[in-house]
Amino acid sequence: MDKFVRDALLGVGVAAAGALLWGTLIERNQFTLREVEAKVLEPGAQPLRVLHISDLHLAPWQEGKIEWIKSLAALSPDLVVDTGDNLGHINALPAVEEALSAFQGIPGVFVNGSNDYFAPEFKNPFTYFAGPSRAKTHATVLDTAGLQHFLTNDLGWANLNNTAASIQIGERRIDFMGVDDPHRNFDSLSRMERALESLQSEDIFEETAPELTIGVAHAPYQRILNEFVAQGAQVMFAGHTHGGQVCVPGFGALVTNCDIPRDQVKGLSTWRHGAHTAALNVSAGLGTSIYAPVRFACPPEASLVTLSPRD
Repeated sequence: MDKFVRDALLGVGVAAAGALLWGTLIERNQFTLREVEAKVLEPGAQPLRVLHISDLHLAPWQEGKIEWIKSLAALSPDLVVDTGDNLGHINALPAVEEALSAFQGIPGVFVNGSNDYFAPEFKNPFTYFAGPSRAKTHATVLDTAGLQHFLTNDLGWANLNNTAASIQIGERRIDFMGVDDPHRNFDSLSRMERALESLQSEDIFEETAPELTIGVAHAPYQRILNEFVAQGAQVMFAGHTHGGQVCVPGFGALVTNCDIPRDQVKGLSTWRHGAHTAALNVSAGLGTSIYAPVRFACPPEASLVTLSPRD
C-alpha cells in the first residue's frame, strides 16, 4: 500500500471518528427549538401557538434533557401536542413526569408511540436501509397505563389513540383526530372515524363549529396522513422519524423508518391527497434510543408552530 492510500484511509478514519464523537457527545445534546408558521386559519382569526414535542425517549439519568423540556413551559403555548415515544427506559416514567409536569394547566393532546409500550433494544442500524424497523417478539413491556394516567389525569391532556376529541381554548373550539402507533399497526382508522362522526354529531359546545381540525399520529405513514386529510384535517402533527437521526449535510436524511417521502422527514411541509391539502409538521424529536445515542446533522428539537390566518 503506497503512502497516498495510507494517508487517505487514515484521513477517512479520523473524520469518521470525529463525526462519531461529535454525534454522540455534543450534537445529541444540542436541544433546539424550531419555530415555524402555518397559515391555516380563517382570515381575521387570532394565531394559535402550538408546542409540538415528540420522541423524548427519556431515561432516568438524562437530567439535561429533562431541564430543557421543562424550560419550554416558559413559552406559554396555547396548546401542547405530544406525538409519543416519551419513554426510553423501563424506569423512565418518573423522568417523564418530572419533565412534563411543567405544562400542567396548558391544554394538550397525545398519542402513543411504540416505545411507550416496549423498552428499547439493540438493533443493527444497517437494517433501516432495508425499510422500516421490525419489532422483536420478546420486547420488555413498559408502564403504558401509568404514562397515560399521568398525561390524562395529572396534566388533563386528551388521549387521541384511535379516537377524536374537542378542546375549548378560550372561546375557540378545536377538533382533533388521532391514531395509536401506526409503526406497530396499532392504528384503527375505522375507530377514529366513528369517534369523529360521533363528535361532529354531538351538540357539545352549544353548536359552536370547530375553528380547526387537527390530525395527530406518532408515525407519519402515508395511509394515516391521507385519511386525516380525507376526514378534513387542516393541520397534522407526527414524529417517529428522528429526522433521519444521522444525515448527510447537503443531502439530508438517509432513512425515514416509514414510507413518508425523504424530503418530508422533518419540518413543516404541505401534504396533498386528492384535491385537498393540509399542513404537516414532522418533528425530528428530542431523543434517541439508549442503544443508538448519536445524531449527526440533525439536532434534537421541539417545534413551536404558530397557526396563523391565511392571506
